[in-house]
Order: sequence, then C-alpha cells, then structure tokens
Amino acid sequence: MELFFRIFNILGELVDLACTLVTGGVHFIALCTRSRTALAAENLFLRKQLAFYQERKVVPRRFDNVSRFILMLLSRGFAWKDALVNVTPKTFIRWHRAGFRLFWRWKCRPGRPRIPPELRALIREMARDNSSWGEERIANELLLKPGIRISPRTARKYMPKHPRGQPRGDQRWSTFVYNHAKAIVACDFCTAITATFQMLYVFVVMEHGSRKILHCNMTAHPTAEWTLQQLREAIPSDHEYRFIIHDRDSIFSSHLDQSIRHLRLRVLKTPVRCPKANAHCERVFGSLRRECLDFMIPLTENHLRRITKDWVKHYNQGRPHMSLGPGIPDPGAHLPVEPQNHRHKVADNVHVIARRILGGLHHEYSLEKRAA
Repeated sequence: MELFFRIFNILGELVDLACTLVTGGVHFIALCTRSRTALAAENLFLRKQLAFYQERKVVPRRFDNVSRFILMLLSRGFAWKDALVNVTPKTFIRWHRAGFRLFWRWKCRPGRPRIPPELRALIREMARDNSSWGEERIANELLLKPGIRISPRTARKYMPKHPRGQPRGDQRWSTFVYNHAKAIVACDFCTAITATFQMLYVFVVMEHGSRKILHCNMTAHPTAEWTLQQLREAIPSDHEYRFIIHDRDSIFSSHLDQSIRHLRLRVLKTPVRCPKANAHCERVFGSLRRECLDFMIPLTENHLRRITKDWVKHYNQGRPHMSLGPGIPDPGAHLPVEPQNHRHKVADNVHVIARRILGGLHHEYSLEKRAA
C-alpha cells in the first residue's frame, strides 16, 4: 500500500509539472512578443511589490519540487544571483546538485538492461513446458537452436517461481495424466435415485485419451467381487493399457487391487479427498446428471440400465467433446459423408437429418445422401 501511494504521488507531481510547463511556456511566448521597455517596467513593478512584502516580514511558503524545477529552468536565461529573494544562493545551488544527482541516478541505472518481452515470455513458456529444465538448459537451448545468447542467471530471473512444498523438476499429476492419457483407464461410482427412492450405484470405466466409456453398469449392492467382474468385462485381454485410476473407496480393497494387477494394470490411487485427481470420471458423472438423470426419473434398476445404455451410446458416438478438438470418441461411419466445399452451404446431393435420443431429450444430426 505504501508503494502504491508513492507511485500515486510521483504521478501527481509529473502531471502538475507538465501543466506548469505548458502554462509557463505559453506565458513566455506571450512575453517574447512584448518590447524590452515594457518588460523592464513590469520587472521593476514586480520588484517593488516584493520589497513591500519583505518590509512586512511575510514568511513565504516552502517551495515544492515542481516550483524548484521551474525556477532552475528559468535561471538558465539570466544572472539569477541578483534576483534571489526568498532563498539564499547556497540553497539554490543545492537544488541544482540534487537535480543533477537524480538525473545521473536515472541515467546510470545499475544492472543489465531488460531483455525483450517476447524473449521473457519464451523463457517462461519453456520453463512451464519442461519442468525438469534449469536455467543452464534453457540458456543452452536458446543459444544452440534460435541463436539467442543470454546468461543462465538472466534465464533464472524470468523463470516462474515454483510453489512451496513442491520439489523443483517434479512432474505434476496433470502432466503425468496428459503424457500417459492413451495408456490410462479410470473407474468410479456415482449414485442415482429411482422413483421409489431406491439408491443405485452406477459404475463407469473410461479411457483417458479418447474419453470413450468402455463399460457402464449399475447395482444396488456394490461389492469388490462385482466390481472386479465389471473390470474384466470392460478391459479386453489384448489391451495396451498400463494404468488404472480409482479412489480410496472401501470397495476397492487390497484384494481387488491385487486382482487388477493380474490384468496387467498398475493401480494408481487418488489422494484422500481429492476428486480432481480423477477429474475425467467426475466430469462424465456430471454430464450424465445434466444431460440425462436431471430430466428423466428412473423407475427401476432395469429402466436406469436402459436409459444409461442409450446415453452412453450417444456419449461415445454422437456427442461432441471440446477436449478432443472438438471431436467424438468413437465416430461412426456416417460422420461425415463427404467434406463440404463451402462453409455455410450443404452439397446438393445430401441433406441434414436428425435422430432422436432418449425420446427426444437430445438429437443427433448427420448428413444423408438424397435419393436419386
């Protein structure tokens, strides 16, 4: 807050100085058009008035920085020693010295000049994208590839600061998930309430890379054996996955994790009370509620299974996903029929058709060739 007030006061003084210089310049130009006799008479007239104030011993107000600067500028045009009244020559010379000290302090700023903003942004981007790189690696990369020569200390100055408690070069969880997305599957449970107030548990297994839902089923009494059977049905024997993510629910027991390892999968448990570590599954459950369960009340377990099956098929084969570019996890053969040559027009030999999903709750649009 103190720094803010200092900057505000400096800006106020600069604005006041600019206004005073403009006003004084206009006044000086006006005086230059007058005759020397008129100027001498006006000067004598003002001196007489100043002598009257000195006889009355009127104490003048203290000069501010703007007034001192204006007086020093005016003193460059005449012999100022005989015109000093309110201050002594020693004080006026001290003003001169203070002004020169400020000027040379600004002129001879310590340290090296700052590098261009584009280079600063590039250093921050390189440090964010490569968490294991240090200042020397970034400086060498800039020297050998783009041919930009900077000191490692300069690179360190503009690198983003690491948060406390995180070792430098440590890979974040989001970075790990992004780098191994195609080799990761995730699973989780969510709840659904039927019209008879029966609580059902919906189990979902999905791919991280394609956002495709591999398996979805529900039960009123989830157990570790039932969950293991769902994983066996979801993951094929010739899979290429390496990791499976789940939370620390009691259903995922140590025996279940040991059986999962027999499926050639490494178990990654999310931290306690950290649903963001399994964010993709949480997002699937949010989409399931917003796009299906918030508008349709399941009557029984079989009814919930049917509507969930239709929604999962729509989610995999018809629903656009912004995280894919946008794209569709498992696009069918009807997408698209042929590329369009115009952005806002459809070819003459095709037309747009709509297919109802979940009784008209959603629609899927596609192109179909016209009959000959």
